Amino acid sequence: MKKHYWYIAPALIISLFIYLFYRTDKTLVNQIFIQLSSLKTYEDLKCSITTTLPLNKYIIYSLPEGLWVFCITLTSKGFYIKFFNRQIDCVLIPPAFAIGLELFQLLHITNGRFDILDIAVSLLFWFLALKITQTKARLENVFNAFNLNSAVCLLSYCIVYLAHVNH
Repeated sequence: MKKHYWYIAPALIISLFIYLFYRTDKTLVNQIFIQLSSLKTYEDLKCSITTTLPLNKYIIYSLPEGLWVFCITLTSKGFYIKFFNRQIDCVLIPPAFAIGLELFQLLHITNGRFDILDIAVSLLFWFLALKITQTKARLENVFNAFNLNSAVCLLSYCIVYLAHVNH
């Protein structure tokens, strides 16, 4: 997976940049940034960046999820989970998660607004990640094979919590 870090790092940095400066300041990652700096510093920086580099709403609201799906697909390659005595390839989890999240939004089970474009962007990035990771390597159980790659895989799933919006 080491060769994939060159794809993962820029994708996560772009997502972080969009979340920090274009999404609501109530997201957990923004609250952390504000605590580490100050509200004034954050607001000044956000104003300066959004004025200098205006982004389309589709980039602001759909791209970060797509990039996250891309990253977790790359980190999931080579792992499986056991579910009811079935071996499930972890690369199937990212699109299921993205589609499930959108369905939960549609049914008002979770915060957010259902957007079919989010699903399309997520699937596009999922396919791209699958293309990059084409390999016939033997799968390992992500929970049994604890090493740097499995830790990065599990942590990449936890990143989604940083996008949580506090009300």
